[in-house]
Amino acid sequence: MINNDVLRSIRYMLDLSDAMVVDTILLADPGFAVDPAQVHDFLRKDDEPLFETCPDAVLARFLDGLIYHYRGRDESQPQRPPEKRVTNNIVLKKLRVAFELKDVDMHAIFEAAGFPMSKPELSALFRQPDHKNYRECGDQALRNFLKGLTQRVRP
Repeated sequence: MINNDVLRSIRYMLDLSDAMVVDTILLADPGFAVDPAQVHDFLRKDDEPLFETCPDAVLARFLDGLIYHYRGRDESQPQRPPEKRVTNNIVLKKLRVAFELKDVDMHAIFEAAGFPMSKPELSALFRQPDHKNYRECGDQALRNFLKGLTQRVRP
C-alpha cells in the first residue's frame, strides 16, 4: 500500500490532527524534522496540486511513535534505527504491537472486515523474510486489516 494511504487510514482511525501526527513522529525521533504543513501535504489526495509522497522514514517513525504512545518506551532496550524500507508486513507488525493485538484479535479484525484469514496464513505474515513459510502481506490484506481495526477502535 502507498505510505500516504496508510497514514491517512491511521489518522482517520485515531482522529488525529496534523499537529498530533507530528507529535507522534517526534515521540520516536525528537530530532527528526517534520512540520504540520508537510504532514498536511502527505494527507492530501493523490490528484491535488500540493500532494507530496510520504517517505518511508516518516511512516516508520510515525508507527514507532504510535508504539511509544500506546505501550511506552522501554529504556532498558537499545533504540533500534527506523526501517529504511517500510513494507505492508512491517506496518501490520507495528500496528499489532502498538494496539497489543493477539492472534485471536487479529483474526476477529480480519473477520469483521470480511476478509477471513486462517491461522497459518496469518502467522506467515509475521515470519522473517528469509523463512520458508514467509508470505508478503498484500495491499488488499492490509487495507482490510486497517478497515477492521478502524471498526474496532472507532465504532
